[in-house]
Amino acid sequence: MIRLFAFRDNSCDPRKCTVKRMEKWGQVKVVDTLARIPRSSLILDPTAEQALSPADRTVSSITALDCSWEVLDSVTVRRWPTRRALPYLVAANPVNFGRPLRLTSVEAFAAALYILGEGEQAKEILSKFNWGLHFLELNADPLAEYAAAKDSTEVVAIQALYMGD
Repeated sequence: MIRLFAFRDNSCDPRKCTVKRMEKWGQVKVVDTLARIPRSSLILDPTAEQALSPADRTVSSITALDCSWEVLDSVTVRRWPTRRALPYLVAANPVNFGRPLRLTSVEAFAAALYILGEGEQAKEILSKFNWGLHFLELNADPLAEYAAAKDSTEVVAIQALYMGD
């Protein structure tokens, strides 16, 4: 089991915030400063130059940045030892259903867990949301291919096929 952390700056609608719900259920540790995240944690960062892949399976924790875009541009985030971007996936959440790359934090965590070989933990965190498991169904093929990839380069090549590049 991989530990989950989330940095929240309270910039999102608390009624729609999946991190707040995950925290209530004891699935994630929420922090209000980046300094409270273990330096060994892998940060899910859409601006990272490297895609998440099975080569990252040695991580013991994953951190989602549930915050405004300004935080992503901070020196602390840019200098983080392990930052990875998620590959192309389609949202199943009610707000962005069917839209590519518009994932909620729980969807991002689940995608990362699945790619890292923790499919059961991904199902567990999604099962609390009435639309959650549909995320895995909607993205079954790409997630299986990403999880079978050797490294980030292969993940990016697979992603290109789904994006039509």
